[in-house]
Amino acid sequence: MPVAVVTDSTAYLPPELLRAHRLTVVPLAVVLNGAEGLEGVETTPADATRALGGRRVSVSTSRPAPEQFARTYRELFDAGADGIVSVHLSAELSGTVEAARLAAAEFDDRVAVVDSRSTGMGLGFPAVAAATAAERGGDLSGVRDAAVAAIARTGIWFYVDTLEFLRRGGRIGAAEALLGTALSVKPIMHMPDGAIVLRDKVRTASRGVARLVDLAVEAAGDAEVDLAVHHLAAPQRAEALLETLKARLGDRLHDSYVSEAGAVVAAHAGPGLACVVVHRRPPVTGWGASCRSCGAAPTPDRMPS
Repeated sequence: MPVAVVTDSTAYLPPELLRAHRLTVVPLAVVLNGAEGLEGVETTPADATRALGGRRVSVSTSRPAPEQFARTYRELFDAGADGIVSVHLSAELSGTVEAARLAAAEFDDRVAVVDSRSTGMGLGFPAVAAATAAERGGDLSGVRDAAVAAIARTGIWFYVDTLEFLRRGGRIGAAEALLGTALSVKPIMHMPDGAIVLRDKVRTASRGVARLVDLAVEAAGDAEVDLAVHHLAAPQRAEALLETLKARLGDRLHDSYVSEAGAVVAAHAGPGLACVVVHRRPPVTGWGASCRSCGAAPTPDRMPS
C-alpha cells in the first residue's frame, strides 16, 4: 500500500483484522513487580491479572520511546510506503501520541499522527478504517481523514468492579474513586473526550452489564454498527454481554468481536473489566456512498455520551 497504517498494542485488535489489513503494531511496556515486558509480546493479560491479585502490587506502564516509532516508520518507508498514518490511544491516558509525533518530525510531512481519544477497539476501529482507506488507494490526507471520521462514529463504555486500580494508576482522581467505593457502588466509565470519567453507578455486576447494553443500544441509534467487547479474566461476562447485544440490535449489527484486554489496560482497570465499543458505520447512500468508495467518510455528530 502507498500509505501504511501504524497503531499500538492497546487497540487489542483480533488477529484476523491485523492480518487482513496489514496493520503494524508498536507495543507499550508494562512493569509488573519490577519485571518489564512488552505488551502482547512478553507480557500477557494473565501476567497482569496474577500480579494484581498479589498482596503487594507494583504495576506501571510506559509509552514506546520516540526512537521505537522512528525505527518502525523507517522500516515501512524502506519497504515501499509513500506515507504513514499512525493512530494511537488517547493522549489523556498516555504519552504514546507525543512519542509518535516526536518521531514523525524526522520525516517531514510523510507521517500523520492521530489521537484516537480512546483505547481498545475505540482505537482499533479507527485504525481499521484508515487501513481500509489505504487499501482503496487513499492518499495520506484521505487515510488520515478516514481515521478521524471513524473516531467521531465510535464510542466506548466499560464496567469495572472497583475504581481502585484506575486511581492507583492516576487515570482518575481520589474523589472519583471514593464515589466508586462508597456503599459498594459499581462504576461504569466512558471516554467522551479522551479522558476516563464516571458515567453511571450501579449496585451489582449484573446491573452493570445490563447498563452497558442499554448505553450501547442508545449509541447505535438506527445505524448499522460494528461491536467489540473486551474483558479481563471475565470471558463468560463478555460472551453474555455480546449475546444480549446481538438480540437487542438484530439486523443492525454487522461485525462483532470479543477479545481480552491486554496487560496495559489490565494494569489500570483490574480483573472483572467488561467493555463495549460501538462503531457506527458510515451511510451507504448519496454522498456517504461516494466517500466510502474513495476511502473517506462523512463526519456526523459525535456519539451520545
